[in-house]
Amino acid sequence: MKKIKKLILLLLVSVFSCSPTGSSFSPNPDLIIHAEINIGSGQFIYSKNNIDFEVFYHVPESYNATSKVVFVMHGGSRDAEGIRNNMIAKSNEYNFILIAPKFSSENFSLGDGYNLGNVYIDGDNPSTTTLNNEEDWSFSIIEPLFDSVVNSLSLTGEKYNLFGFSAGAQFVHRFILFKPSARFDKVIAGAAGWYTVPNLSIPFPYGYDNSILSATNLNNLLSKDLYIQVGALDNDPNSAGLRHNEYADAQGLNRVTRAVNFFESGQNIAENNNYNFNWSLHIIQGAEHNFTPNANNACDLMFN
Repeated sequence: MKKIKKLILLLLVSVFSCSPTGSSFSPNPDLIIHAEINIGSGQFIYSKNNIDFEVFYHVPESYNATSKVVFVMHGGSRDAEGIRNNMIAKSNEYNFILIAPKFSSENFSLGDGYNLGNVYIDGDNPSTTTLNNEEDWSFSIIEPLFDSVVNSLSLTGEKYNLFGFSAGAQFVHRFILFKPSARFDKVIAGAAGWYTVPNLSIPFPYGYDNSILSATNLNNLLSKDLYIQVGALDNDPNSAGLRHNEYADAQGLNRVTRAVNFFESGQNIAENNNYNFNWSLHIIQGAEHNFTPNANNACDLMFN
């Protein structure tokens, strides 16, 4: 009996002492936090690492145990409540559970803290000494928050969808880079200002060089269901907040050309290496840099 107890103790120590490194992922061993979530629209507080996140949600009246969870990531305005309100009709139409967490500017700066996932203290100058603990990444709230919602609503689904617009699109397309083993299903990046392209010779955050992404499994990445979308009229090179420098402009001078460049960069790698390629590009006709047409198109892509 003593030997059995000792073996169990060693196994527990082994499990709880493992910490994810690089761009790997391990399930969070923490206890699942119950979410105060009910049918209809509302808000609850989710606390992680001494930060209280406001989480806006909508649960359709017709939801059931198999309903999909869809995370919607806000843009630079941080209006998580507004994007929740905007997508209530689509949530009811497709019977999905809408979760919109807010990343406050106080805790997550727009560039490093949110767009780049708080992976590095200074994302434009990454180094091993400025790499943040993975638990402190803004990317790291999604998985435990998913567990919380699943537990509270007694859901059976094992995967979730992700949709982000503008700065939120930057968040979601990098999420799958840094969390390759997370439980996402379909990911829609809508109208990102610029991208982290799968290129080992371009420095991070525009490519993978000088970052932990240098060990990325590109075959695995390119096989993910990533939908890259942008409005056909989102082509203003002087759009507010659109980054311009040597590396950003190498991707194109506006959001349309940058979306095309990002898609083609993955497509070329897949073709040259005979990799499975599941990315797709969607140009929304008549749409400018506006949340509503991006959100509507994203929902139609996810559920049709």
